[in-house]
Amino acid sequence: MNDSRAGTIFLEDAEVLDNVEHPGEQWIMRLRAPRIAAAAEPGSFMHVRCDTGLPMRRPMSVMRADRDQGWVEILFKVVGTGTRLLAGRGPGERLSALGPIGHGFEPSPERPRALLLGGGVGIPPMIFLADHLRADPRYRPLVLMGSEVAFPFDVRSSRIPVPGIAATTDACLTLLDEWGVPSRLASLQGYPGCHSGFVPDLARAWIDSLDADARAEVAIFACGPTPMLRACAELAASCELPCQLSLEEHMACAVGGCAGCVVPVRTADGVAMRRVCVDGPVFDGATVIWG
Repeated sequence: MNDSRAGTIFLEDAEVLDNVEHPGEQWIMRLRAPRIAAAAEPGSFMHVRCDTGLPMRRPMSVMRADRDQGWVEILFKVVGTGTRLLAGRGPGERLSALGPIGHGFEPSPERPRALLLGGGVGIPPMIFLADHLRADPRYRPLVLMGSEVAFPFDVRSSRIPVPGIAATTDACLTLLDEWGVPSRLASLQGYPGCHSGFVPDLARAWIDSLDADARAEVAIFACGPTPMLRACAELAASCELPCQLSLEEHMACAVGGCAGCVVPVRTADGVAMRRVCVDGPVFDGATVIWG
């Protein structure tokens, strides 16, 4: 691995502090991992060993990190053997965690209206980024999230108005509302207060409501399933907005050695293959070549 951040990736014997189940076989796990917590940035991820009997690790986006208390949180959905084993881990147990890995999001004060779009298990990086941006008064983030299973968070009717989005679309994540960060939810499942449709469509409605000066302040940040990310990239291109996407790919080593997670991107020298783990996971949406 030839990477300038090699000295900031740590291998920790992380202690499980909490592991809470939510609807749809979704879990939020809090781990004591002080070195990872201190170095984690929005968009970075961890490579976690789910069980000592399962050698292959699983990549997990960092959802929250507390540098002072030394903990990180991850959100995962049970989809196979590894995540099912991870769901069975309880407080006091330890698991091997490698991280933080990857290039994260890079917001710019020149684009203070940060539009954060998350779908499914792509929601965690958006929460981390929202937490990061709310601490900087230069930014005005708006978070739009979608899920086709119940959201693994406390949800309520928002107390923060969002001009440009229908008043009937008022469901939000309570955590973000309490932070003072406006958020809205989307789903096709008929959940109360949610936009009936996809996140990129809700984002377009909001963008279309802005005047030229306000639109010039918008930048898109997104993480989620590939079809959603492609739609976000197309939305950004059609609206002439910068867009940063956190890609999801299967990974083996997660530190750039196996090249098992490469994706094609456009560069000044032509098309090149880039590793999602260490060259990403965040890429300029305008450069990604979709299959």
